Amino acid sequence: MKNVIQTEKKNKPEWLKVKLPTGQAYWDMKDIVDRNDLHTVCESAACPNRGECWSTGTATFMILGNICTRSCGFCNVITGRPTELDLDEPRRVADAINKLGLKYVVITSVNRDELADGGAGVWAETIRQVREKNPSAEIEVLIPDFMGEWKNLDIVLDARPDVLNHNIETVPRLYRTVRPQGKYQRSLELLQKAKDRGFTTKSGLMVGLGEQDEEVMQVLHDLKAHNVDLVTIGQYMQPTPRHLPVDRYVTPVSFKLFEIAGKQLEFRNIFSGPLVRSSYHAREQAGA
Repeated sequence: MKNVIQTEKKNKPEWLKVKLPTGQAYWDMKDIVDRNDLHTVCESAACPNRGECWSTGTATFMILGNICTRSCGFCNVITGRPTELDLDEPRRVADAINKLGLKYVVITSVNRDELADGGAGVWAETIRQVREKNPSAEIEVLIPDFMGEWKNLDIVLDARPDVLNHNIETVPRLYRTVRPQGKYQRSLELLQKAKDRGFTTKSGLMVGLGEQDEEVMQVLHDLKAHNVDLVTIGQYMQPTPRHLPVDRYVTPVSFKLFEIAGKQLEFRNIFSGPLVRSSYHAREQAGA
C-alpha cells in the first residue's frame, strides 16, 4: 500500500503550516528519548505537532519497536518483519517518564501480528512499570486491534490504564485502501468491549483521504452507538510520495461543523481541527 504514486501535489494551506522546533525543553526531550533508546510516534509518524508538544514536555511513547507488521497507506512507520522483542523497553519508558516528570502519559505501539499475544504482555508490563515509578501519572494507551483476539485485549485492560484509545482511522468505504489489514466493525467491537469493562474510551479519524462529510458524520454516530467517550478528528497529511495522496484539505469551518455534530451527539469531549492528532492535548481532552 506504500507504493502509491502521487500525480498531483496539492499546496498546503496556511492553517496547516507549523513552526520549527525550538527551545531548551524540546532538546531536553529529544536527549532523554535518544539516551534511553526509545521510540516516539512523534518522530516515527512524522507528526506535525512534535515541536509544540516536545517544547511543553509532552510526547507519545511508541513501544514494541519501530517496525510494524501492517502496511496502512497513510502511516509513516516502517513496515516489515520486526526484530527481537525488547523486554527491557517497559523499564526505560517508565524511567524516561519519571525523568520528565509527566503527569499524563500517552503510550502507543506498532502492530506485532507475528506475536502470539500481539505484544499484549509487553503492553501490560509497560503500564505496570509506568504506574509503579510514576504513581501520580495518568496513563492513556493507544492500542492496536490484536486481530480480534480479545484475550489479548483483556491482558492490556487487566493492567488498568486510565484511558483506552483505539483509532477507527477512516470511514468504512476506504478501509481496503487506507487500512487494508484492519476491519471497521472489529475496531468498533474493541471499543465496546473496553467500555463494557468500565473504561474511558477514545477513538480518532483522519479526513482528507477521499471520504465525504456525511460519511464522517456516520462514523461519529457509530462511535456514539458503541459508547465512545472521547473523539479526535484531524487532517491527513501525506508523509512521503509513497503514501496515499491528500484528496482534499478540509477547511477549519468544516472541522468546526464536525465538532458541533459531536457535541450534539453528547460525546464527553471532541477535538476537531486541522492539526488535531490522536494524542494532541490528550490530558486536556481527558479532563485530567
